[in-house]
Amino acid sequence: MNWNVFDHTIRPDPSVFHSRNDALDRRLGEAVARTAERYDDADVVILGCPQDVGVRRNRGRAGARGAPDAIRRMLYTFPVTEKISRHALFDLGDVSVDGSLEEIHQRQRRIVRQLLADGKTIVVLGGGNDISYPDGRALAQVVPDCLAFNIDSHFDVRADEPRNSGTPYRQLMEGGFLLPANFYELAVKEDVNAPAYRRYVDRKGVHVFTLEEMRQRDPERLVSTILKERRAGAIFWGFDLDAVRTVDAPGVSATYPIGLTADEICTLARLAGSDARSRILEISEVNPRYDVDRRTCRLAAMMIIYFLGAMP
Repeated sequence: MNWNVFDHTIRPDPSVFHSRNDALDRRLGEAVARTAERYDDADVVILGCPQDVGVRRNRGRAGARGAPDAIRRMLYTFPVTEKISRHALFDLGDVSVDGSLEEIHQRQRRIVRQLLADGKTIVVLGGGNDISYPDGRALAQVVPDCLAFNIDSHFDVRADEPRNSGTPYRQLMEGGFLLPANFYELAVKEDVNAPAYRRYVDRKGVHVFTLEEMRQRDPERLVSTILKERRAGAIFWGFDLDAVRTVDAPGVSATYPIGLTADEICTLARLAGSDARSRILEISEVNPRYDVDRRTCRLAAMMIIYFLGAMP
């Protein structure tokens, strides 16, 4: 059943759409469509979820609700390259965040499910990492044979009630929306996770590669090999920016001085874009309140640029 995505989203703030008014130097802010009559032509849709209720429930530092527009302000300053110009981009704006977190998730899930049913590839801008639950569940409902990657310092399989930014992948697995054998936890820092959650993912049969293990194998080679060897009808990519070291990404909900570099996470975003099965690129936990010189928001924007530029 078709669901009108425009009835449950708020149009993007016009001020985020950067323009140089230079025909020889066209910017993404000038190229991305944002009016309803242009929706059908788009193959990539940008959707924001400006809330950090789940982060606050998880006792993290608030501020991620400001990330979607902060990322847009950086993203739309980039030039339209030849590679990106092959795709028609549409900015749907933001999910309405009225009501409880559970109500927001229900709305997010229905919107994402409709976008997927309409054949769109989706770039989701969080917000807290809790949105991986509605995003992943929506993909499973449209394409049951899904592969999922969580690039994150944390496992995000907490047993908390009510749900929060640390529970999404447990919810997906326990709800039957994600097979543990199809789930990869990448760049995890074991020292910042309770041992009980490592035992949980091991018992489930989740594929885990810590930051150290990724470095030993080379992140690009590791993920390229996984993509070549695994069959799947669709792929979900969850990028929590706290996987990146503080010097490259100071503006996140939980910072760590060690982590992936900006180069490494952009390489992973490029690999995600290069696989035609990728349907959702989700970026979460960017916190503009604690950013330095817009460094983290700019990195998130560059990840999207790498993803779009690599899309076939």
